[in-house]
Amino acid sequence: MANLENRKVAILSTHGFEQSELEHPLKALRDAGAEVHVVAPEAGEIRGWSGTDWGDSVPVDRTLDSASAADYDALVLPGGQINPDLLRVDDAALNLVKAFWSAGKPIGAICHAPWLLVETGIVKDRDVTSYHSIRTDVENAGGKWRDAEVVTDQGLVTSRQPDDLPAFCDKLIEEIAEGRHEARAA
Repeated sequence: MANLENRKVAILSTHGFEQSELEHPLKALRDAGAEVHVVAPEAGEIRGWSGTDWGDSVPVDRTLDSASAADYDALVLPGGQINPDLLRVDDAALNLVKAFWSAGKPIGAICHAPWLLVETGIVKDRDVTSYHSIRTDVENAGGKWRDAEVVTDQGLVTSRQPDDLPAFCDKLIEEIAEGRHEARAA
């Protein structure tokens, strides 16, 4: 496994994140040596969604208004239905996603999180995957949707669902270890 020492990663999330889709990448990235911050619109804690009910809370390390793409090497966007739906109407969240993309930094998005990529225009002309229920959204935004456990296009790492987390985390760690890509227009 790649070593991510001296790398900093932001996980952008809010209430209603899919529990495993935040916690699994958080652990995998930290185990690989990265410093990882959970970034959310508000301070304190955010609560996950697990199965059919609310799950556990995780502490927020940095509020969205104090986070900058310049402070990090990569961005992770966990899914769930609630979390990305709330963030895709938050201008500060969308601006942060666009800043990572424009800087050529890797972005990982799983499940419903590609809604943020749709909203920012990042999926246009990119090979991506997502949870099957938002396939039409991705395709209508110009994304080239593929049914695969992990799809990568210029540092953009996407996966479909929690079952894909091992492949998602492995590919995300590989992309972060490789570093920056060319600057891109959102």
